[in-house]
Amino acid sequence: MAHHTIKSSYEKLSERINKYPQGAPPSELLFKILKMLFSEKEAKLVALLPIKPFTVKKAGKIWKLDLVKTQNILNDLASRAILIDIEQNGEMEYVLPPPMAGFFEFSLMRIRKDLDQKVLSELFYEYMNVEEDFIKSLFTQGETQIGRVFVNESVLSNENAIHVLDYKKATEIIKTASHIGVGICYCRHKMEHVGKNCDAPMDICMTFNSVASSLTRHGHARSIEKSECMELLDQAYENNLVQFGENVREDVSFICNCCGCCCEALLATKRFAVLHPVHTSNFIPEVNSESCNGCGLCDNKCPVDVISICESEVDKKKIAKIDEDLCLGCGVCVRVCNQDSLILISRKERVITPINGTHKAVVMAIERGKFQNLIFDNRVLFSHRALAAVLGVVLKLPPVKQIMASKQVKSRYLEKIIKKIDQ
Repeated sequence: MAHHTIKSSYEKLSERINKYPQGAPPSELLFKILKMLFSEKEAKLVALLPIKPFTVKKAGKIWKLDLVKTQNILNDLASRAILIDIEQNGEMEYVLPPPMAGFFEFSLMRIRKDLDQKVLSELFYEYMNVEEDFIKSLFTQGETQIGRVFVNESVLSNENAIHVLDYKKATEIIKTASHIGVGICYCRHKMEHVGKNCDAPMDICMTFNSVASSLTRHGHARSIEKSECMELLDQAYENNLVQFGENVREDVSFICNCCGCCCEALLATKRFAVLHPVHTSNFIPEVNSESCNGCGLCDNKCPVDVISICESEVDKKKIAKIDEDLCLGCGVCVRVCNQDSLILISRKERVITPINGTHKAVVMAIERGKFQNLIFDNRVLFSHRALAAVLGVVLKLPPVKQIMASKQVKSRYLEKIIKKIDQ
């Protein structure tokens, strides 16, 4: 009987997690992971929390607990990086982040004694690298994905560098961040526990702004200055790591420095390449067939295996060939080429990046059939301001996606607003 009670709590927590566009398909492995991260009581309480940020007062009302007990529970969850706490206008607000990029990763961003990280890593590996449901749902549903690639700025030509917009530069994300934290790479840490890690740097996972503020406050990341973060970016370049960051223009919360053998985003890119799991940079490598000697160095270092060595159609000599449809445009191949036979050129079609987290969440929710969850949170109704923010994003979408949103919500109010704007 107790088993069914516990499972019921975690099933409800799973349902709550899956209200957000970035969910986690339920399975026995997921329940085992959740049981390691949440007690039965915590699972029951967190399952009741709204999607949008909430205050202590709001959580206490939902949980029917006094403010002191509520504050203690929220503080404990935030201290373990289950919740993110953000100061807004002098008051602390809390939010449950998605599993990824979120509390799954945060559990391995430092060495911890309160968790058996080896067992947890083994469960993560089975759930993400053996089973495919989670990675497919995370990286292949819809057109809008959680992350994008930042081009390696050190290999851009002067002309290209001038035309790169600020939000496309990892250096600019670092320079403009209000807070910066660095922690252990979740992916390589997980792979280390299952004996499959590479020798790329571990202490190089970057978080920014409000997320960094919360993680550094509770010791899950180390607070660093912008100068040190720039040095870490250079270290990532030197180790041929790919910069994979949050797919937004404003208030970017993370940049991971990814290897092709351990990191979930790049592994997904190789496993589901035709579904385009990761948004590319706006650049693509071009091969100089005259100077390329077919040495294979670029092929060997490409993190997603989209370069091959083949015979030139002109003179039959060996040269590099790039699958442009699958290339991320990261620039690693250009950096390692010792013949200067590769350069980055602009893609013909520009990559569109959501403005901010709200924009990204709305578009992802529409594409994944979860938009109604953002509008009608059955725990706490949206305030007029929050509803206006969500609708404001919807009204800026292309007509086809407005129709998709309208059909999902089945709201006459939303339909009237859209029609009025179109008149």
